Amino acid sequence: MHAVVLSPTRELAIQIHEAFMLLASGTGIRAAVVVGGMNEQKQLLEIRKGAQVLICTPGRLCDFLERRLVRLTGVSMLVLDEADRMLDMGFLPAITEILETMPESKQTLFFSATIEQSVAHLINNYLTNPVRIAVGSTTKPAEHVDLHVYEVEQDRKLGLLRQMLTDEQGSFLVFARTKHGADRLSKKLSAHGVKATSIHGDRTQSQRNQALKGFQQGYYRVLVATDVAARGIHVDGIAHVVNFDLPQVPEDFIHRVGRTGRAGARGTASTFHTRGERGEIRRIERTIRMQLETRQVPRDLPQEDKSLMATTVVAMPVPSSRPQAQHHRSQGHPAAFTTRRRAMRASRGNSTPLSVWTRSFPAANAVGPERVVFILGQPSSPAAHCDLMVRG
Repeated sequence: MHAVVLSPTRELAIQIHEAFMLLASGTGIRAAVVVGGMNEQKQLLEIRKGAQVLICTPGRLCDFLERRLVRLTGVSMLVLDEADRMLDMGFLPAITEILETMPESKQTLFFSATIEQSVAHLINNYLTNPVRIAVGSTTKPAEHVDLHVYEVEQDRKLGLLRQMLTDEQGSFLVFARTKHGADRLSKKLSAHGVKATSIHGDRTQSQRNQALKGFQQGYYRVLVATDVAARGIHVDGIAHVVNFDLPQVPEDFIHRVGRTGRAGARGTASTFHTRGERGEIRRIERTIRMQLETRQVPRDLPQEDKSLMATTVVAMPVPSSRPQAQHHRSQGHPAAFTTRRRAMRASRGNSTPLSVWTRSFPAANAVGPERVVFILGQPSSPAAHCDLMVRG
């Protein structure tokens, strides 16, 4: 094994492999893809056929190393594509483990549109006399991408997106902050007659491949994605990128809008934000050293029906002591309120009380409101079989 290329996502690894095969055509150099979610026996077979280059995600490569299925003692070149993103995704222990199995004497290359401070310790520890090469601006989007910003209420974002889809031509790549939000938005768009699908880390590899391929070939007009699609994924001719939810960090804004306006083509990137997110917009503008063009929101946008909020019901046995109502926080969702209610089960004449907690979120990070209902009842009671209606 002479070279290893590490990528944060399976989709990017597959695209790197496709590009490599074109570049290496006629040279006799073979490459193998080593990623999770795909048949490992086929991957091992490609390696044993004499692949000189491994294009991998860190998790699957670590798994192969721990099982002693591959050796990296002969590697002379290591490439980390989107190195900062891999650290953001928690791959530092895996990357460290991989680096320790390689010879110290090798060429190491880090690639990213934004080399952040988070990778500084990797550069200091594992690179010898590093040289930084910057092509173009690493803090600004491409000049031929029009940047628009809309201040819109959360429950009118969907209406604004539908209006854009009606008024404009071409494909749309829409970014949601959460996996659940991406799924819900694609389903809402599909319900309104828009060919839409979603891509995120909880979908199987075949589902992700199908969604990306369908979007590339034009079967789907809208691809709703989390930031898994923002790094390195190339789809020709994306006309419009929409930040339905703001990115977690301003640097991700550059990667998102970089999916349009590629290879000299013109593109548009629109960002939705609520009144309470004005500060985040200012931080993005400071990061890219540009002012986003403010666009007026149509006054007649439809408002989402809050009565259609998603509901998750969780039944649990009643604890021995009477629980106290508490306020909670959940990762990724700012807690709006927690209330305790008493519910009566009137099934078969039995009025055994059940304790019901409902938890609502204002959906700053997702599409529309969301409610989780916790029902506490005796294990023998058919709490899980009761019909529960939650009104908005």
